[in-house]
Amino acid sequence: MDSAGVGRDEFPEAEDAELADVLRNDDVESVIAATRVLVAVTAESVTRVEDEVSLPQLRVLVMVASRPGMNLGGIATGLGVHPSNATRAVDRLVGAGLLDRRDDPTDRRNLQLELTPAGRELVGRVMDDRRSAIVRILERMPASRRRALVPVLRSFAQAAGEMAEEAVWSLGWPTR
Repeated sequence: MDSAGVGRDEFPEAEDAELADVLRNDDVESVIAATRVLVAVTAESVTRVEDEVSLPQLRVLVMVASRPGMNLGGIATGLGVHPSNATRAVDRLVGAGLLDRRDDPTDRRNLQLELTPAGRELVGRVMDDRRSAIVRILERMPASRRRALVPVLRSFAQAAGEMAEEAVWSLGWPTR
């Protein structure tokens, strides 16, 4: 603690620039370590459904869950593939009973995509698995650290800004 009662690890401007750089590097490494944990949680939730859908198929389901009424063009754009590839992915999901296609009432040339109850259940199961894994991790933390973590994570997410939906969908995270 300094004469003002502030711990050296709590200061925004360090007297010693080299120490400040070390702290920033440690901060970055800490965030990277936490990111690895969250990526592992995501990957584990995907592996739990890999016998039912592939990652690109899960991405399609997540896109439709996030934007009901999405069309094939939106799916192709979101996946970054040719429309014919998106059509094949959608055909497989329709065949598996996870997705429905309907004529767009405002433009009969387009098809709207909608999750079936089974598709909603699968996306919900993936998200529930992620929530459960995060709860298990949070439960291992002291309550005071958990309470301190939440505002920090909110601040981190706000500092990152709004991510493009396509970036969020790429790992199967819904935006709704």
